[in-house]
Amino acid sequence: MSVPLLKIGAVLSTMAMVTNWMSQTLPSLVGLNGTTISRGGTSERIVSALYPSPEEGWQIYSSAQDADGKCICTVVAPAQNMCNRDPRSRQLRQLMEKVQNITQSMEVLDLRTYRDLQYVRDTENLMKTVDGRLKTASENPRSLNPKSFQDLKDKVTQLLPLLPVLEQYKTDARMILRLREEVRNLSLVLMAIQEEMGAYDYEELRQRVLLLETRLHSCMQKLGCGKLTGVSNPITIRASGSRFGSWMTDTMIPSSDNRVWSMDGYYKGRRVLEYRTLGDFMKGQNFVQHLLPHPWAGTGHVVYNGSLYYNKYQSNILIKYHFRSRSVLVQRSLSNAGYNNTFPYSWGGWSDIDLMADENGLWVVYTTIPNAGNIVISRLEPQSLEVLQTWDTGFPKRSAGESFMICGTLYVTNSHLAGAKIYFAYYTNTSTYEYTDIPFHNQYSHISMMDYNPRERVLYTWNNGHQVLYNVTLFQVIKTAGD
Repeated sequence: MSVPLLKIGAVLSTMAMVTNWMSQTLPSLVGLNGTTISRGGTSERIVSALYPSPEEGWQIYSSAQDADGKCICTVVAPAQNMCNRDPRSRQLRQLMEKVQNITQSMEVLDLRTYRDLQYVRDTENLMKTVDGRLKTASENPRSLNPKSFQDLKDKVTQLLPLLPVLEQYKTDARMILRLREEVRNLSLVLMAIQEEMGAYDYEELRQRVLLLETRLHSCMQKLGCGKLTGVSNPITIRASGSRFGSWMTDTMIPSSDNRVWSMDGYYKGRRVLEYRTLGDFMKGQNFVQHLLPHPWAGTGHVVYNGSLYYNKYQSNILIKYHFRSRSVLVQRSLSNAGYNNTFPYSWGGWSDIDLMADENGLWVVYTTIPNAGNIVISRLEPQSLEVLQTWDTGFPKRSAGESFMICGTLYVTNSHLAGAKIYFAYYTNTSTYEYTDIPFHNQYSHISMMDYNPRERVLYTWNNGHQVLYNVTLFQVIKTAGD
């Protein structure tokens, strides 16, 4: 029975960007669009929410489908050109045009009224004279001789131009009625838009983003593992520190914990900065300092379930440092592992021993003289740091730029410089390997740290003093009913 295949795009690293962008787009919402998951004939409803459709100015940000087209993970977000497509934006633009037209009409009325009022004022004395002469003639018809009659007729003729002015007044009065109706309609529409936009505030949008992140994490965890098939364009989070270093979030703790750790430099360092959130890390604020009892070597550190795992400087000793108690819980020597630039990555930097974590647990990548400098993978027991199982990949470590584990597979880059690509993959579940050709953009041309975070399904990199994220695309196999 054939097994349907599915391509999954992990998008969590962009959530901080989405949050920042949404805070600038008040009416926008982000949510899961009726997300479901199918596996082994079962269908679980993750969330059911009614949000605006793509036709209303929204787009599918990332999605995954099974062989039958059923949605597995979907993120709905505003389109980049939302301002041109959103009905509210179109309404506001039309209202602005109407207001402009009304303003122009009012200016014309004002000019015309001022001019005509001056004419009426100029003819006011003449109208009083005519009115007096007409009363006299009415009371004493014999007083109206031919000369007086002609004089009265001339004065009436002078008043005739006032008739079109009065007619224009009547036209303007009708226009004022129309303008009054337009203003009333505008007020009603503006009140409706105000009520609609007032329904959303920044706190509600922030809560929606957090809810989306939680749901997406849940969905991705249900999907399980997959094979790496693509790496996104880099997302630069910050430029800080020296040329070499490492930064990370915890690979195992709940998604509600957003702490970020930064370790500048590649040897003799002891200072670890802990930031409360990614936003704080981006701004360089709200951090605490941990001073390690032993200095580190390289940049291959990992935070796993609240503890920092790192290689002790000038040794092959692995250390487990617990952040909350600020103490070393375990130290263990990694038998026969090279150190002090005996078997580093191609960039050097005391990178002999590289600790990492993925969906399957805690790992260490290194090499030994008996293995002739080829990369060795060992799976570690997180509590005791005891080696549980070891694989010899056959790939020379000095030819590798960096490496990282995803779903029990080690992926190796062929360089730390520009033009690098993911060149080699070793599968621990089958003890087999293959050469790959997965390009990625090495934007700042010198990567000294590259680690996968299974909780967020992104790659963390330190690239020439820049802290950069990459999304990954995994090829997922999902069994459906009857398989």
